[in-house]
Amino acid sequence: MKPVYLVTLFWVISSFCWSQNYPIGHRTNTYYDSDRGNRPIPTEAYYPASSAGENTPLYSGSFPVVIFGHGFQMAYDSYAYFKNAVVSAGYIVVFPKTETSLSPNHAEYGADLAFLVVQMKSEGSNVTSSFFGHIDSTSAIMGHSMGGGASFLGCKNNSTPTAMVTWAAAGTVPSAIAAARNITLPSLVFAADHDCITPPASNQIPMYDSLASDCKVLITIKGGGHCYFADANFLCSLGEVGCTAFPITREQQHSTTLDFTKLFLARYLKNQADAWTAFLDSLSNSPRITSQKSCTTTSVAPGLMPEPFKIFPNPSGDVATLSGSCSGCENAYVRVSDISGREILSFILVPEKNQYQAVFGMDAWKRGVYFAEIRNSQESRVIKIVKN
Repeated sequence: MKPVYLVTLFWVISSFCWSQNYPIGHRTNTYYDSDRGNRPIPTEAYYPASSAGENTPLYSGSFPVVIFGHGFQMAYDSYAYFKNAVVSAGYIVVFPKTETSLSPNHAEYGADLAFLVVQMKSEGSNVTSSFFGHIDSTSAIMGHSMGGGASFLGCKNNSTPTAMVTWAAAGTVPSAIAAARNITLPSLVFAADHDCITPPASNQIPMYDSLASDCKVLITIKGGGHCYFADANFLCSLGEVGCTAFPITREQQHSTTLDFTKLFLARYLKNQADAWTAFLDSLSNSPRITSQKSCTTTSVAPGLMPEPFKIFPNPSGDVATLSGSCSGCENAYVRVSDISGREILSFILVPEKNQYQAVFGMDAWKRGVYFAEIRNSQESRVIKIVKN
């Protein structure tokens, strides 16, 4: 008779950690681009740390890098909600503090974003750098408003970043729309349907349409505004004077933006199969957005297990059974997450004669959609679970 493992809610095996709430460290650095006359690029970097604070050591391991460009007349600290959520989830976030004048140079700003991707990779291999050994191979260029438009400029003909994400990207000189025609990176473009500063019809939609990416997604937040992508900012809000009132709150827009951004980053910067499954499911079912998608290459390594796992009954009530088989497979790691990517439980599943089986209680779960990822050292599979 095959063994049955009763899994309790939030049981996490310490030897295998799928997610972690890292303390946040902070460093201020100025880098110099020798290809542009030693142009100084002051930065604020936030990272997973051994303990929270200024200049504390980084947490052990390596982390993907996100380079984030601020909006016009906005500072890096206007995006604290994003920084806190993403760094604590295991990313390094670097904010350049250039082009803050009333007459910013968009081309230079885009070049700053592109330069910092290369610079941070260099920091990871520099034995004298505090980031030595802590920089992963994956990275993203991101930005809001002017920083979003500059992200297009920084990603043009650039294969060094892994992905691009923009929030309410603004038109730039040179044109971000024209630059999009030479961007092949996986790209997530956010818009807001009440944006009166950079209306989607003349900004994000043509940028999205022009992208040459094999996988590109346009998300429009219903009831959202331009400045709601950031924390409260006086100068940005001043630009919205006279705009139609926003049907949603800033906090609601933050929640929507983070839910999709984190899943997209997890898929492309951490190669998490369940994140992509959750992203696509949310894209289809979320009442908070409208979307467009064109993805021809969305495979996530590793592949599917040859003999599929099953969860039954599905839809489930208070109890569900996971079972499956895999010839020659060793212990499997199982992670169950909700539709936003938040971990519900994780555990190790030990096979007997190549057969896996586990029973877990769902009585404390809310009704909705969940995702179970089953992974061993060779392969993985993601199964959608519906809790009634």
